Amino acid sequence: MKYEGYVPPYTITDNIISLIAEISELIGSISVSSNMNSNPKLRRDNRIRTIHASLAIENNSLSLNQVTDIINGKRVLGAPNEIHEVKNAYEAYEHLLQYNPFSVKDLLSAHRVLMDGLVKEVGMFRVGGVGVFAGENLVHMAPPADRVPQLIAELLHWTKNAQVHPLIKSCVFHYEFEFIHPFSDGNGRMGRMWQTLLLYQWKPIFAWLPVETLIREQQEEYYKVLAASDQAADSGPFVEFLLQMICDTLQEIAKTVQVPDQVTVQVKKLLNELDNDTLSAKELMARVGLKHRPTFRENYLLPALEQKLIEMTIPEKPNSSKQKYRKTKI
Repeated sequence: MKYEGYVPPYTITDNIISLIAEISELIGSISVSSNMNSNPKLRRDNRIRTIHASLAIENNSLSLNQVTDIINGKRVLGAPNEIHEVKNAYEAYEHLLQYNPFSVKDLLSAHRVLMDGLVKEVGMFRVGGVGVFAGENLVHMAPPADRVPQLIAELLHWTKNAQVHPLIKSCVFHYEFEFIHPFSDGNGRMGRMWQTLLLYQWKPIFAWLPVETLIREQQEEYYKVLAASDQAADSGPFVEFLLQMICDTLQEIAKTVQVPDQVTVQVKKLLNELDNDTLSAKELMARVGLKHRPTFRENYLLPALEQKLIEMTIPEKPNSSKQKYRKTKI
């Protein structure tokens, strides 16, 4: 089979480019300063949060504490199928990094682990038609079942070979996977899990990022951008949404891990860009190449002020619209 001509439609916006730059910077700071890969407790906590949120999106009613207890081998009162979902998801994520993200065989194997005992068609593509409903309204009719093997093969071939930034590629894959809806059930959790695996191939830190937690908090928007991408026949809106979720997740991680070197690195960059000028916060953000104001304030501006490396031009009115910043006079 030849798949060279298959290119999923997606539009790259200025905001997407900006988000990629910010995500890359956050990853570098967190990876160098905190070394999450050597923090087993943080990895485990984030893995549990991921499992809880991904299942909650699929209407699993168990709380985070209950999911934690199940994974820790404790007895929990709850619906048997929901408890089974947790155990399956934990096992699937435990094996996730051993899978080849471009292998149809591994994709089917992962589905078998994730959905074992929950549906009849496990580890195999669906054999019937399927639609996605919001209440009683059909919001997406998936392609016919007989086209699924070819579509998945084409998608995995493109994902492996396309010369596209891994962040964009993983998000496009996620959208196309949900559009194809290759399984009778478990498509949402499989799509999110497989995107994690794809991102892990780029940066190992993604194996432990609970992006699903923020997706769950904006679940309505998640389905809205899926529908918008369907209508536009362009996964761009969905890509942009997922990149924002990734960026926000990294921002949350940056607040919870100990990153003493991160402040030093980023404050140095701010000082270098500030030079001997007197600039507004907006001008400083442009100089350091950021558009996300919370990131700039938390990691650049406030640490520099707290260390008294820079000062306000109007210190008596910190929130003045005319406020500017300069290096502290010695």
